[in-house]
Amino acid sequence: MAPPGPRSLVQKRWFWDDVMTLPKWRTAMATVLGLITAPLGLHVDTAKAAPACIGPASETWINITVDRVRNSKGLITATLYTNEPKRFLVKNGSLYVASTPATVGQTRFCLFVPHPGTYAIAIYHDEDSSGTINRGGLFGIPSEAVGFSNNPTIFLGPPSLRSTLVTIEHPNQSITINVKKF
Repeated sequence: MAPPGPRSLVQKRWFWDDVMTLPKWRTAMATVLGLITAPLGLHVDTAKAAPACIGPASETWINITVDRVRNSKGLITATLYTNEPKRFLVKNGSLYVASTPATVGQTRFCLFVPHPGTYAIAIYHDEDSSGTINRGGLFGIPSEAVGFSNNPTIFLGPPSLRSTLVTIEHPNQSITINVKKF
């Protein structure tokens, strides 16, 4: 058998190329970085770190997909309510209101909630970015697309609180809310 010839530059692989592809390398580097930063108090637990959500920051959030968004004008506005019927869909009855830019088709975002519990979420597409839901006609029906958690049937009036309640037991749960223009 002939002795191996010199390796061409095309065949030559660097040690660093092999190391960077090994999953063990990533684990080892994470351990080393953890050991270096731990005494400095720079620890970040990525398993529990919240994403860039809207609303007042907390350790609990819900991922929301708003489906059937007609255009990218304005904002998708989310209103979070507690499980209190007397506060549902009334002025100053919500925990808070938060908005994110609209994206045609689907708009995805996450919403902080104060703690695990049962909540209702109302969504509307604020196309003119006015900060309020526009109403029209004789009966004050919303002229902008609206939707609610659990996607209840909306017929001759707003849905009941009970039909919109969703239980958020832990961070990172996901729901889809369909918006509809009347």
